[in-house]
Amino acid sequence: MIVTFVHVWVKPENLNDFVEACKANHLESVKETGNLRFDLLQDAQDPAKFVLYEAYESEEASKAHKDTAHYKIWRETVADWMARPREGAKHIIICPQERSKW
Repeated sequence: MIVTFVHVWVKPENLNDFVEACKANHLESVKETGNLRFDLLQDAQDPAKFVLYEAYESEEASKAHKDTAHYKIWRETVADWMARPREGAKHIIICPQERSKW
């Protein structure tokens, strides 16, 4: 399983629009083959900082996400709303090892 934490800093004037665009992306992303989770988190101390938690069954499924129409729409829509470039960091799950608990 591949998990990616995508850190996003949003301009304050675009917070509500960013959240709405992410909700639309989330609704389609969770339907993708190989998607296990697709969460949007907002920092409790800094409301302009978000984390997208993306979990896919494989590297191939994770890469396929970037080819979807909804991802491309999201990426183009939110690009100018970011206060700085987003940062993605891939992780590999160590525990739990049981696939049913992913």
